Amino acid sequence: MDVLRLPVVGPLMRWRHFRPAVQAVLLAMSIAIVGHGLLGPDIAPRNLSTVSTSIHWRGLLVIGLLAVGNVFCTACPMMLVRDAGRRFAAPRFTWPRALRRKWVGLALLVLVLFSYELFDIWDRPAATAAIVLGYFALALLVDLLFKGASFCKHVCPIGQFNFIASTVAPTEIAARDPHVCQQCRTFDCIKGQRSLTEPLRVVRRGCELGLFVPAKTGNLDCTLCLDCVQACPHDNVALVTRVPGAELLDARRRSGIGRLAQRFDIAALAVIFTFAALINAFAMTRPAFALEQRIASTLHLTSEAAVLSLMFVCALIVLPALLLGSAAAIARRLAVGNALNRGATAARFALALIPFGFGVWLAHYGFHLLTGILTIVPVAQSAVIDLVGRPAWGEPAWSWTGMSPGSIYPIQLGLTLLGASGSAALAYAISAREYPRRAAVASIPWLIVVALLAALAVWVIGQPMEMRGLGGTA
Repeated sequence: MDVLRLPVVGPLMRWRHFRPAVQAVLLAMSIAIVGHGLLGPDIAPRNLSTVSTSIHWRGLLVIGLLAVGNVFCTACPMMLVRDAGRRFAAPRFTWPRALRRKWVGLALLVLVLFSYELFDIWDRPAATAAIVLGYFALALLVDLLFKGASFCKHVCPIGQFNFIASTVAPTEIAARDPHVCQQCRTFDCIKGQRSLTEPLRVVRRGCELGLFVPAKTGNLDCTLCLDCVQACPHDNVALVTRVPGAELLDARRRSGIGRLAQRFDIAALAVIFTFAALINAFAMTRPAFALEQRIASTLHLTSEAAVLSLMFVCALIVLPALLLGSAAAIARRLAVGNALNRGATAARFALALIPFGFGVWLAHYGFHLLTGILTIVPVAQSAVIDLVGRPAWGEPAWSWTGMSPGSIYPIQLGLTLLGASGSAALAYAISAREYPRRAAVASIPWLIVVALLAALAVWVIGQPMEMRGLGGTA
């Protein structure tokens, strides 16, 4: 099914001003978040900056990825500001070849997650506002210096999270009719449409991330900007429904990415995405604080940064290396005749963990969204009073909250197990691709890894939260 051909939704998304319109809405919300974060009360549960980002934005982000795809990047307000800046200063440089992988964005993603825990960002409205401003400033700086969408493709930590999560989304951009693309000689979907009277002037830009629609597979690096839809002179670009996660089994070379089997940076991103979901959820529980105290007392550490660093190293490096390395070694022994080394084997199967990781992120962020979904109403009412000086939206209805935590646990459990089931199916499918004669046997160690991680996730979401920050919304 082509979503762009549906009534109402299709014409709206194909409207050339659709993206700027939704970007403008999010830009206005970002301004309100920054304004209230800097000028509003320093009480996290009553500040629009902390409540909207820690509760609503994160939850809606993963729900959007699950329901449609990378819709946040579609509506990213940072790109609206960047486009305005490029009207005055066009970029002159190309992104350095040595950095054309995910390592920079991956490092920034880990830094953001670590800083979030270390500095209790959910409990600091001014710090949240400063981070939002920092994102805008970095996006503007990078894309005013470097051509294309360098910030999105190589730098943005949110973008890297969205890219890897969108591999299990139900839609993707693709050619409606491949034969039309074979006859095309202008390649506007990637080069952009040029003026008939001024051939050097681009009137409709093509894909800034270098994804050529006829050779594109899946959602990696796709911001769902719809520029290719606008640029194609043959109206041959579609937003099609597909089997979530199927792109992770495709071993062909794909535009802008190459072969997934050769992209160790994407495999590393999948590992960090999965294990960060566990440590991020674990960090808000009571056992996490007990563990921090025990580590500090055992190693005689007085710095919280040192203790948290040790926990992150164990969760994001030691544990993945132990589990994936062991599984790869066992799989190679079970699949006699396989020429791949342990690292290459682990990189191929690391992609199978993405559905499980997404399920944990969805269970975690969904918990905060559902328990505090109505809090945005009184907080927005309070923000209007703080910024305008009068109750234009009425007096804050502080009794509005959300669902009780106990009623959400079955949903969390279902999402976690559903993600684990997807990873188990994907692990078996990858095993069948790599070891067609011994698929069932070779998949056993990877199925055990998924089962162990699922058991750990179930234990984590069942733990009591340590009440901190936004009343336990860490």
